[in-house]
Amino acid sequence: MMVHLWRGLNLRVAAARLCGVRGAPHRTPHRQGSGKRYNVPPSAEFVARVSGIPTMAKLPHLDSAAGLDAAFIGVPVDTGTSNRPGARFGPRQIRVESALLRAYNSGTRAAPFESLVVADIGDVNVNLYDLKDTCTRIRETYRKVLAAGCIPLTMGGDHTIAYPILQAVGEKHGPVGLIHVDAHADTSDVVLGEKIGHGTPFRRCVEEGLLDCKRVVQIGLRGSGYSADAYEWSRAQVEECWFKSLGPLMSEVRAQMGAGPVYLSFDIDALDPGFAPGTGTPEIAGLTPIQGVEIIRGCRGLNLVGCDLVEVSPPYDTTGNTALTGANLLFEMLCVLPKVKYY
Repeated sequence: MMVHLWRGLNLRVAAARLCGVRGAPHRTPHRQGSGKRYNVPPSAEFVARVSGIPTMAKLPHLDSAAGLDAAFIGVPVDTGTSNRPGARFGPRQIRVESALLRAYNSGTRAAPFESLVVADIGDVNVNLYDLKDTCTRIRETYRKVLAAGCIPLTMGGDHTIAYPILQAVGEKHGPVGLIHVDAHADTSDVVLGEKIGHGTPFRRCVEEGLLDCKRVVQIGLRGSGYSADAYEWSRAQVEECWFKSLGPLMSEVRAQMGAGPVYLSFDIDALDPGFAPGTGTPEIAGLTPIQGVEIIRGCRGLNLVGCDLVEVSPPYDTTGNTALTGANLLFEMLCVLPKVKYY
């Protein structure tokens, strides 16, 4: 397992508000000076977790990103998957498991719901019969989200979705830095004759100039390959991360990312399948959930302009732990967005 730090080389050599619920105390803090109210997950002290229609963290569901600082959005597609299917059901299951989330981050003392107006804006209306059309639909949806000044927090879906999302992000912000957490590099050129799939998104992004390749980091790469050393180039600039805290690594990553815009893309298969078995392309000897949390918390202070959590496949997630982990990692992403308040 390795950390791959890109250094400007191109791919030729290698991306409820306490909802007004009856009987619940009214704890919807106001945005200072604006009169706007924040949306706060309802407390299970007063509202049963099993009640209501599932949304991310039981936040309000809205039809658009207008007026939001950040939004959870699902992209339920697995048409780009090369092995196990099922990631199309990921957003739904992540929402179900997210009922356990609370308003504050006890580990970091972050108070995201006192800082940002956040809601669940539902799913992209994908075309399960046409992956290229789905990419167009994703790109158009995210253009609208970003135009509203909202930071998208995406629930996948397979990793193909990072490509059209980054197309929209690139239109708004120009080339962005990328922190890519994954068992696989996803930089293949053509797979089974197709250039669009979950193994190719970051090559497409580089080809289109969507990434600032001096500010790209890949963490968690491992597994078997199609040559004697599939990561031969990567090993020249690698750090092993078995059995160690990734806090020091993230200090280096923050320095590399600097003040420019950064996108965080987290494939759940970066984690060891003992912790996250519900995924399409599992690889043994992966990161621990603790290391995954360290990576995300290490992004605090960066100019994050979007995040995704992809490749949760509920049919292979018999306990729900993979989706539960995904929900918690998305909450950690929310907690490190710019302008979040910390106590």
